[in-house]
Amino acid sequence: MKRELLKEMNLTDEQIETIMKVNGVDIETAKSSMGDVEALKQENTTLKDQLSTRDKDMKALKKQVGDNEDLTKQVTDLQAKYDNDTKDLAAQLNRTKLNGALTTALAGAKARNPKTVEALLDMDKIQLGNDGSLSGLDDQLNAIKKDNAYLFDEGKRTDYNPGGGNGSNDSDQVQTLVDAFK
Repeated sequence: MKRELLKEMNLTDEQIETIMKVNGVDIETAKSSMGDVEALKQENTTLKDQLSTRDKDMKALKKQVGDNEDLTKQVTDLQAKYDNDTKDLAAQLNRTKLNGALTTALAGAKARNPKTVEALLDMDKIQLGNDGSLSGLDDQLNAIKKDNAYLFDEGKRTDYNPGGGNGSNDSDQVQTLVDAFK
């Protein structure tokens, strides 16, 4: 706004001065908001760049979605392999625990050769409990002890005293010759 325009309106100098002050404040406010406009322009440019980057990423993802079926199949196959491996390892661990418990039980039953006694057992009837105890073993061990008692050490040892244990009656010819030359 110009002062000449206000004078043509027949305004007094005081009125013109007041209008100019108010107008100056408005101009300063507009100038300061111009910085905000620049910030908004910069933000707008940044957002446009982000949008174009997002569009590129979306195109790349759409290409990968075509391969998604292959990835899903691979994941399914790997999951099945994992499940089978887990079952096999669990079964192997149970067999190992059963064999360890069986070896301990046979040692407790004083088996002279645990592998021989184990060969006579029906392993399908022996089960390992959660507490580590074996069910179905005692009956089979009692039957084996009854039929094949020699496989177990019953603790009936007697002193072994072979005949002629008083020493040799044979004369040593070398010793006889050595004694002769003394």
